[in-house]
Amino acid sequence: MDIRSIFTRWLEPLGAGETAPSAPSASSELTDPDSDTFWIMTGTKGGSRVSVTERSAMTLPAVLHALEILTGVFAMTPMIYYRREADGKTRADNSHLFTLFHDRPNDAQSIFLFKEVLLGDMLMAGGFANFVHRDGMFRPKSLSRLNPRAVQPAQFWDRTDGLELFYDAQLPDGSSGRFSRTDIWHVPGFSRDGLLGVNRVKLLDDMLGSAVAAGEYARHFWENNAQPATLLKAKGKVNPEDKAKIKFDWKRMFSGARKAGEVAVLDQEMDATTLGATNRDSQFVEVRAFNVVEVARAFGVPPHLLYELSRATFSNIEQQSLEFIMYSMMPHYERVASAATHYFAEPGHFFEFLPDALLKGDVKTRWEAYKAARESGAMNADEIRRRENLQPIGGKAGEEYWRPANMAVSGEPNPTSAPPQP
Repeated sequence: MDIRSIFTRWLEPLGAGETAPSAPSASSELTDPDSDTFWIMTGTKGGSRVSVTERSAMTLPAVLHALEILTGVFAMTPMIYYRREADGKTRADNSHLFTLFHDRPNDAQSIFLFKEVLLGDMLMAGGFANFVHRDGMFRPKSLSRLNPRAVQPAQFWDRTDGLELFYDAQLPDGSSGRFSRTDIWHVPGFSRDGLLGVNRVKLLDDMLGSAVAAGEYARHFWENNAQPATLLKAKGKVNPEDKAKIKFDWKRMFSGARKAGEVAVLDQEMDATTLGATNRDSQFVEVRAFNVVEVARAFGVPPHLLYELSRATFSNIEQQSLEFIMYSMMPHYERVASAATHYFAEPGHFFEFLPDALLKGDVKTRWEAYKAARESGAMNADEIRRRENLQPIGGKAGEEYWRPANMAVSGEPNPTSAPPQP
């Protein structure tokens, strides 16, 4: 039996009493605590319990806002389908792939929501996966998002064809099976093996867990009327039953909402002593501010975008915003565009994001740059107007390129120069 027949056998539906044939699969490594794949997906080694989930991580305002910023900026940047030409590239506006990724990925979601979920899955779950619906000509017509935690790559490698990927996935209708690459488009996030993306939430469990714990401490502290733990000391011996009663009475009288300022009357020569350090001594405010910086560092977001302005200055915020696009967003753009090109693009075509609008400076700086480009002959008026979403002037006024009067083409006479004097 050759390889192709084996693949066909894998993809056939099972009959009564049949079991799925075994295959070398990454999914088998997901349950092995000592495997690198288990570490990549869970961020743990040796199967230790992971306490932070995506839901609990998003209870942190810094995580929620960082995710909102990254996915929002990503979703508002258009991805264009281009055709390569001898002198550059042109938009393939008439292609169904242009419409699929620029206007309408499916009937249920707008392109903004689709791309927002795409990057969100890559950041929080390590990868994005969707089922590719095709028309009668086998062309992609729509995309349905799959739960990234219910999609596991199954790989097969041989010396002739190299690596072949299949996907064990559960579909939105509840059915599951093994699908080929023609059915599943999978985009891993930052990856160490090229197949599975690193689960950021699980990998950063310690950092996110400490931030969540600080929030939980603040909630319980204020729920208890900002009263720290108390030690009740008696000079005589107290039996266990009386200890339990005293503890119950104290918590009933002085714990919970609207009980601050109550008067405690102690008998049996008992004293009340406060335990633990104060919030000032434990630097509670500084810890919570540092957690914001840690989240910003983990997600690649400048702290000032998360409203952590303790060390921000007005002179460096614009530069940090440009660096955010260049060093944080551009890798996400290229990762998704190259994955779409590899999977969908026809020969001589490619996908590319257009972050030009995000890289524009303030109005004064932008128009000074346009002026320099216009006067040096690098751009004409219509090209500048198109960048500003304005209608072209048309004719020579909009199409001609200027050349400074004091410049000429090397080796050619300048027709505007005066004739030499005898």
